Amino acid sequence: MRCIVTGAAGFVGSSISDALLEAGHEVVGIDCFIDYYPREMKERNLENARSHDKFQFVEQNLLGADLDSLLEGADWIFHQAAQAGVRASWGGSFSIYTDNNILATQMLLEAAKGERAAKTLKKFVYASSSSVYGSAEILPTTEKVLPCPVSPYGVSKLAAEHLVGLYDKEFDVPTVSLRYFTVFGPRQRPDMAFHRFIKAGILDEPITVYGDGEQSRDFTFIDDIVKANIRAAEVESRGEVLNIGGGSRVTLNQTISVIEDVLGKKLVVDRRERQHGDARHTGADTSRAKSVLDFAPKYPLEKGLSAEADWLETAVLSSTTGK
Repeated sequence: MRCIVTGAAGFVGSSISDALLEAGHEVVGIDCFIDYYPREMKERNLENARSHDKFQFVEQNLLGADLDSLLEGADWIFHQAAQAGVRASWGGSFSIYTDNNILATQMLLEAAKGERAAKTLKKFVYASSSSVYGSAEILPTTEKVLPCPVSPYGVSKLAAEHLVGLYDKEFDVPTVSLRYFTVFGPRQRPDMAFHRFIKAGILDEPITVYGDGEQSRDFTFIDDIVKANIRAAEVESRGEVLNIGGGSRVTLNQTISVIEDVLGKKLVVDRRERQHGDARHTGADTSRAKSVLDFAPKYPLEKGLSAEADWLETAVLSSTTGK
């Protein structure tokens, strides 16, 4: 298959690209290196893919790229590109989210329905987010629960998800939207809690926890996210919106205990007030994904955290601290 992966230098996009290349597919990766976190981390994410002769990298912003040409002959599109960050989405920076999460998605969909792409395109897989639910009152949350985002970021992801559904219905673009629940593992972004907590623990630095720590999340290991994406591309079913979660909901305080077990040391916790836009609880009902994709999470929290800790020590901290 000829595969297009947007956000190919990011956490999820690079992991999907590697899995596709390992399976023998051709991959065109697109990324513009938004400066949300250091470029060198994203370049490191691409190292494996760049070693494959079936990988082509295009450094362009979707808003200015010749998408008709890039999508010509594409079989699968994995749209992972987005401006991340719940807390950063408030205030004057919201235009960054509308441009990169909504407008860029609309432009990609326009190209996907175009004559050059429509001849070969079999599936457009969109990376949505559990943030569309906000503080869902029903746990675990099914796809039938009315989305009610509590952050501008969640609003932008839901708007793009609606666009994906519209292009499926109105222009016959074969789509599937996957609502990711808090993804973690090797290559996780440096602003995310597990990355910050594990790095601080390794360096014997304090961690910052916003709120009482009793907020809970359904944490999903990256390998499960990757498998869900590829299955979504492979199956005939389309027009679906599916929860992709890790299978268990745990509090932040509980995860800190697991990290302490993984690192073999206690963490020093600096507690601060809850941040605006942080959902109190998230929890995925993945029965629909099980039915459509035969999806079932395989990686328990402790195993995934151990893998992330190993990666941080070898791939990141060794290059910055000399350890």
